[in-house]
Amino acid sequence: MDPVELADFADLVVRDAEVVDGTGAPSYRADVAVRGGRIVSIVKEAAAAGCQRPRARRELDAEGLVLSPGFIDMHAHSDLALLRDPDHSAKAAQGVTLEVLGQDGLSYAPVDERTLEEVRRAITGWNGYGEDIDFTWRSVGEYLDRLDHGFGGEGIAVNAAYLVPQGTVRAFAVGWEDRPATPGELARMRRLVAEGLEQGAVGLSSGLTYTPGMYAPDAELTELCRVVASYGGYYCPHHRSYGAGALEAYAEMVALTRAAGCPLHLAHATLNFGPNKGRAPELLALLDEALAVGADITLDTYPYTPGCTTLAALLPSWASEGGPEEVLRRLADEETAARIRRDLEVTGSDGCHGVPVEWDTVEISGVADPALAEYVGRTVRESAERRGEEPWTTARRLLVEDRLGPTILQHVGHEENVRAIMRHRVHTGGSDGILRGAKPHPRAYGTFPRYLGRYVRELGVLSLEECVAHLTGRPAARLRLPDRGLVREGYRADLVLFDPATVAPGSTFERPRALPTGIPYVLIDGRFVIEDGRRTGVLAGRAVRRTPA
Repeated sequence: MDPVELADFADLVVRDAEVVDGTGAPSYRADVAVRGGRIVSIVKEAAAAGCQRPRARRELDAEGLVLSPGFIDMHAHSDLALLRDPDHSAKAAQGVTLEVLGQDGLSYAPVDERTLEEVRRAITGWNGYGEDIDFTWRSVGEYLDRLDHGFGGEGIAVNAAYLVPQGTVRAFAVGWEDRPATPGELARMRRLVAEGLEQGAVGLSSGLTYTPGMYAPDAELTELCRVVASYGGYYCPHHRSYGAGALEAYAEMVALTRAAGCPLHLAHATLNFGPNKGRAPELLALLDEALAVGADITLDTYPYTPGCTTLAALLPSWASEGGPEEVLRRLADEETAARIRRDLEVTGSDGCHGVPVEWDTVEISGVADPALAEYVGRTVRESAERRGEEPWTTARRLLVEDRLGPTILQHVGHEENVRAIMRHRVHTGGSDGILRGAKPHPRAYGTFPRYLGRYVRELGVLSLEECVAHLTGRPAARLRLPDRGLVREGYRADLVLFDPATVAPGSTFERPRALPTGIPYVLIDGRFVIEDGRRTGVLAGRAVRRTPA
């Protein structure tokens, strides 16, 4: 049976779309037919060829629209949001059909009762404490099963893959102390990582400026990466510095993974703070040298200059040893608090990437306690001036009163670095979107349309075909997904239709939750999750598990 005959039985035909297929090849005009959640036929130049055109129960006129694979968010923090919000338009409306969770070394599996409570407290600033979530899982497999059966068994808004979080693993096996793991503890960590990969995780993440993951020496990380490599996974580090010593930190990760024989994916691969202005070519030369001798490296970035994290993340690592309660105890002690201040403002703490903090670049974007809402949208320095006190006094009060809950925007990036890195052949897109807070970073709601609108249409930094490949085919290859990331017969129908002339983010720093424009249709497994620009209520997302090596 030829493709046209197969398509006669299709559920949907998208007619006269400009197909950008995710490979980077030139676009072409085609009819694309979908049946049973997969692409069953692609008929190129169907109208002009005079051939029999595919038929289906539903036909969608895509004149003027680009049809591409669904976008893959390689760095997402929706670990609880996908279980909290069935709508999840923050990502669905952008055309995201798959998110990679478990980032920056901290998430909610694998855990025991103690570790779960500690992690919930530690990353309240990312996801909230989770009072509204029933934490029925403990293992990676149980978490993925929970995603599959979200919202009464219907599923979740978009697909999700998961990285085993190394900091959580260390908290489970070692605790929150700054010390080497014993041989027994290292063996337990290796076992926990192996179990997570066996249960479907796609790799391992680290947050090496976050406790307790940052306490791991390279030898320990190398051993864990050897486990990851044996299962065909990849290592995704938030490495030890994006400020002072950033290039050395990148080189450390390249050397470490090469020694372990493990593929490397560099998380939010930026070069921030004053010392790194204009230094992207040095980073890219480092990567090119490693790639030339056979290293397996990819990276992701978001198309904005400010970063986003928690206020507590800026603290020196010694101040965070022992977990959240110990941090609060140290902040309450005058002598210890003065030492923390000196590390932050004079020395440059490791939590602030070795650069002395500039309080006029640190903007409060969210708080856990609504009574502290007056601080949101102002820099720490602005709030301090309004109160007639020093910035450290304001920052310390916020940390204590909000129990380490504040999230921040950190205005420390450089546009020339952002553009240079996104051009690289191993680049992919990742929002690093934190969804909570009164004023979240607009990247959570705008990363993918901003790539297409700002950096393709307006600036021409990337061609449309190149950009779509960065957001679809290339990340799917890193994740080793055999049937996603391309518009190709037999592949899953995770698809986006967008208008290349109008696609743009709606989110701004003033209105960070405004939805994008120019993306009228998004499909997951052939089901419309966005139709006529509106969320349909369909829950077609599931956990996407590691493909066995």
